Amino acid sequence: MNPRHLEYLVALEGERHFGRAAERCHVTQPTLSAGIQALEAALGLPLVRRGRRYEGLTPEGERVLRWARRIVADQRDLADDVARLRGEGGGVLRVGAIPTTLPAVSRVASRLLREHPGLRVELRSATSRELERDLDGFALDLAATYLDAEVAHGRRAWALYAERYRLVASGTDAAALAGRDAVRWDELGGLRLCLLTPEMQNRRIIDRALEDAGVAPEVALETDSLSALLAHVQDGWSSIVADRWTPLLTPPADARVLPIVAPELRSPVGLVALDRDPPVPMVAAFAAAAGATPLGG
Repeated sequence: MNPRHLEYLVALEGERHFGRAAERCHVTQPTLSAGIQALEAALGLPLVRRGRRYEGLTPEGERVLRWARRIVADQRDLADDVARLRGEGGGVLRVGAIPTTLPAVSRVASRLLREHPGLRVELRSATSRELERDLDGFALDLAATYLDAEVAHGRRAWALYAERYRLVASGTDAAALAGRDAVRWDELGGLRLCLLTPEMQNRRIIDRALEDAGVAPEVALETDSLSALLAHVQDGWSSIVADRWTPLLTPPADARVLPIVAPELRSPVGLVALDRDPPVPMVAAFAAAAGATPLGG
């Protein structure tokens, strides 16, 4: 069995298209197709459901894919580790982050790159559910996301900070809160807000807090982009934002930024990685550069 053919299988399922998978693997489409056929012959199993276009994997293919992802990731990490031992570079660290953590994670990535000039960091934004899927599929080495109460079995986690929430009120919303130094969740009913979209964990936390307070503000605008949300706030929309975003804000001169209390929510945010043996060296280095605190698991 040729390990390169396992890479073809992982790429095919990731791209769900033979041509794009071939481009990702830097081979021609006939080469990729022949490699997957050779893998099927070596294993004695049909792996791909074939039609006029890619139609997915067979049940056997799904089982083999789980092993293929692990083997491909181990081969990649072995090559990176050996290169570091030879003093030839720092390899690649694949980091995923929920949008709300991107400002903090980007600063950590820059710090780590300065400390390890040979390293390359691939940083992408995704929802917490997508990050969990990609960690389990070995597509990511590390994820910056909200933390559950306990570290799941087979994972390592580090605490970064606790996210708290602020109301950015503009226009008539700001005028109604003149003289206030804080606002309660149950006072947010009736506001027209710009928020992240419901598949974002930040939005689910906010929705749950508002529901617990018995209020239902009007959501005037939703976006899946943190930068778009901040742009709308700067254009005069009221919003509920994480306290860590406030240095990025330049709201209108009449806007008010107030802590939301009763209760003052604190949502833990941290780093999560698979508990692999041997561990990916740059995962621990990233956590150290972030000043993150290891959690038990």
